[in-house]
Amino acid sequence: MMKIDLVTIFQGILDGPFKESMIKRAIDQGFVEINLVDLRDYTHDQHRQVDDYPYGGGHGMVLKPEPLFEAIEDLKSRSGADQSRVILLTPQGRPFNQKRARELAEQEHLILICGRYEGVDERVRSTLVDEEISIGDFVLTGGELAAAAVVDAVVRLLPGFLAEEALADESFTELLLEYPHYTRPSEYRGMEVPSVLLSGNHGEIARWRRRQSLKRTLERRPDLLEEDDLLPEDKEYLEEIKKQQS
Repeated sequence: MMKIDLVTIFQGILDGPFKESMIKRAIDQGFVEINLVDLRDYTHDQHRQVDDYPYGGGHGMVLKPEPLFEAIEDLKSRSGADQSRVILLTPQGRPFNQKRARELAEQEHLILICGRYEGVDERVRSTLVDEEISIGDFVLTGGELAAAAVVDAVVRLLPGFLAEEALADESFTELLLEYPHYTRPSEYRGMEVPSVLLSGNHGEIARWRRRQSLKRTLERRPDLLEEDDLLPEDKEYLEEIKKQQS
């Protein structure tokens, strides 16, 4: 079972996301244990202070090193895991993607530090943190929502939790966006489901879906297309689309 500890000073933000849907099911079925850790529990003053003014001046506050060091060291010692991976959620981090989610899903113990204010003391970043993750080129008020997104992406990929067939065709699994989906009714307000999906010809359906994924990726996220990973017929189809668009 994977263990995930989230270090935060605003536990209430994270109360909801893990009590619903797939994450709750993963917890109930014993695939993951998720703990919300109050950073203030590792302070030793009557005000339970976790932040202070930055040396050198400037706006905002910085999370202090003492409670973070004590929290991470305590969580590691109590985890029972052979190895723990400490992740700081920060806009400066490495962009998070599906590939990284799959890699993290193989870990035994994750500790996610939810950054706040102007960030953490640099000694935390340079000494305690194994990697920094960003969920996009924008700034949130804190790392809690980013941490929830990472946890959601990782937990659903835990071995044995969801069927591999259910994950195989998802967006980014092969660095392609997922193909369009349709359901009943077959015609609605003059809009019809593509006839190939009603044909029962699984080979043609697979071919249509592959081409739709390629087309959608080219139109929306061309940066994802890696020529070396494409089949010759994929490249030929993409060239046809480019010619039509020129």
